[in-house]
Amino acid sequence: MTEKLEFDVIVPRQNAAVPVFTFAAKASDVRRIARIERAGRDAGGVLSGFQRPQIAAHIREIRDYLEKPTAILPNPIVVAFTGRASLRPVGGAGSGIQRLTIDLSDGAPGLIVDGQQRFTALNEIADRDFELLVSGFICDGAEELQRQFILINNTRPLPKALVYELLPQVSDLPLRMSNRSQAALLTEALNYRADSSLRGLIRQQTNPKGIIRDTVLQRLIMASLTDGALRLHAGDDRTLMENGSRLISEYFHAVQTVFEKEWKGRTPKDSRLLHGAGIIAMGYVMEALHVMTGATEREEFADGLRLLRGKTAWTEGEWTFGGERRRWNGLQNVPSDIRQLSLHLVQVLKRGLAEREQAA
Repeated sequence: MTEKLEFDVIVPRQNAAVPVFTFAAKASDVRRIARIERAGRDAGGVLSGFQRPQIAAHIREIRDYLEKPTAILPNPIVVAFTGRASLRPVGGAGSGIQRLTIDLSDGAPGLIVDGQQRFTALNEIADRDFELLVSGFICDGAEELQRQFILINNTRPLPKALVYELLPQVSDLPLRMSNRSQAALLTEALNYRADSSLRGLIRQQTNPKGIIRDTVLQRLIMASLTDGALRLHAGDDRTLMENGSRLISEYFHAVQTVFEKEWKGRTPKDSRLLHGAGIIAMGYVMEALHVMTGATEREEFADGLRLLRGKTAWTEGEWTFGGERRRWNGLQNVPSDIRQLSLHLVQVLKRGLAEREQAA
């Protein structure tokens, strides 16, 4: 027995040999008409399919979002048919409305060209009556199908900096993005508030003349929100903007005062203090001063930072990490270098504070 599904579809005037159409369908129906064919090779090494493996974490994020009553999914799933699908006119001449008939007697004939993670997430939610947009095309064989797969999926992703800058404007995001959103919100405040010591200094998509990368400062902030001085404001944007921004601003005012020669007029290329490794490492110094001395104001931070003066190599000389010596510009923005520099600075600070206490 032949089983079929039919949809009224909109057919734009494009390539008559490869008709393109779009329509809305329930998630449960899309599952009946389309499937995922992953890239692989048979025993003889012949390539088949084209889709990449599933990304479980990404699918969970989409599923969690789609289960919310406020969810929408404006971007369509793209499905290609190389057979068992046909179009016939149903509207008046030139109306652009046609009827798509899909033969399901031998399983789902359509192949997912774009949207496999969304398609998989939809299959996991209880409400499969959620309707989604489907864009499709009918082609003669695999070559056109694979051409479209390459063209659709070879687009250049958005710059991360732009995505992070937009995050504070959007609510109801996955947890991974929400954590970054608070850091981006505070970074924005530090870059644009009139009383911020970092005003105009943070390089963002909308401020390319800044000298400190926004992603670097966001890492400092996220670490503090998780385990440091800002943790009390995690999840509370209002207090973070009031108290968190002031704390960071006061601290970097002190940094600029104590290390004026290494900061003023410098760039990350000629001062490791403004480099990613230096900024993040100094974030750990801020945390140490806050915990050990209770510093929150610029004078209090500056008092502790002076213990580091003369014991750094931000612009010249060498760093001495135990038995290892590193040129001032040999430090890179990589986890191992950041960890090594952070430990070194905090240890120097602790020794200085202990010596000061003994001398008092």
